[in-house]
Amino acid sequence: MIKKEMIAMLLAGGQGSRLGVLTANVAKPAVSFGGKYRIIDFPLSNCINSGVDTVGVLTQYQPLRLNTHIGIGLPWDLDKNIGGISILPPYEKSTNSEWYTGTANAIYQNLAYMEQYNPEYVLILGGDHIYKMDYEVMLNYHKAHNADITLACIPVPMEEASRFGVVITNEDNQILEFEEKPEHPRSNLASMGIYIFSWKVLKEALIKLRDQPACDFGKHIIPYCHEKGERVFAYEYNGYWKDVGTLASYWEANMELIDLVPIFNLYEKFWKIYTKSDMTPPQYISGNAVCDTAILGEACEIYGSVRNSVIGSGVIIEEGAEITNSIIMNGTVVGKNTVIDKAIIAENVVIGSDCAIGEGEEVPNKLRPDIYAFGLVAIGEDSVIPSGVTIGKNTAISGVTEESDYPSGHLASGENIMKAGELL
Repeated sequence: MIKKEMIAMLLAGGQGSRLGVLTANVAKPAVSFGGKYRIIDFPLSNCINSGVDTVGVLTQYQPLRLNTHIGIGLPWDLDKNIGGISILPPYEKSTNSEWYTGTANAIYQNLAYMEQYNPEYVLILGGDHIYKMDYEVMLNYHKAHNADITLACIPVPMEEASRFGVVITNEDNQILEFEEKPEHPRSNLASMGIYIFSWKVLKEALIKLRDQPACDFGKHIIPYCHEKGERVFAYEYNGYWKDVGTLASYWEANMELIDLVPIFNLYEKFWKIYTKSDMTPPQYISGNAVCDTAILGEACEIYGSVRNSVIGSGVIIEEGAEITNSIIMNGTVVGKNTVIDKAIIAENVVIGSDCAIGEGEEVPNKLRPDIYAFGLVAIGEDSVIPSGVTIGKNTAISGVTEESDYPSGHLASGENIMKAGELL
């Protein structure tokens, strides 16, 4: 039997419904980030930088682009004969067939995968956070405290603590109580959804709770182990960590990359973020173009003006176009003299000439004010915007739209046009 000290199980099957049209056709971990990367690149890079060379990636929702991006793991040096990277979708078994119904249920369905490595420890990760963490340091902490389970935790402002699962610890950082999104939190130490389990403890809990509907780590496995008397500790992390699960947090995390002194630095040599790189030509910036405080992806062509924005690879910004405070993902074309402010535009969108996107007053979105907010415009991948239209704030567009979809050439703030699938 192969023996690995610690293997990682990376949960990458979530839809990411709070990202709206951005995840209509792609899993959240495969969404573009920072002009070059995809969100899943960050935990994968953390693994290889931390010496974790065996990673199971659990996929479910819209996995095609994620699977294609990961491939055999070559960019992360995870193309190994023993260990390496394995894609783990749900599969039909002899007794039953079921989707992953919760985070712990997904891990339980892959017990056989983990058992083949006979690990001492299992690292559980989410595929939808932006951060750099040395998991080896966390493992050493786990060993030093003789822990059965260690939760990575991060201090958050007390006024935001009710959004998280928070932990209450003693002076040794041993966890005494859990509070899941408490109305009146007694602690600001929030769980990051990163866990190290001693293998025997994890296996026993997964088998014991296998019939628990939608079995989840935060709600079921960890409370069960705690009540059973297992030693559960908090590992406090004080670096940058961003849950990019909403359009606002996703937009903010991208904008933070282009600060004069970025809070999160993509350019450090000692902790590189690796990604699948296509063989593409370099950028081209014309003599009349203006680029000010921007990230520009490979093979983009800039003929207009780009300020305070993140531009993906293969994007074309035509003459006279003005882009500010926006994220424009791979392969999108912005027509001449179009003005875009505070928008998130997904991959392979075509925007016509003489458009104004992100204009007008802030009005709550009529159908999903919880998703399409913060003054942003969200345009889903493969969408087409005709020339000469004006689009207001807190709007969402998905699909190939025509002039007739815009009354008097205008989409008012808070409105939506959904030609591709249902409103998300």
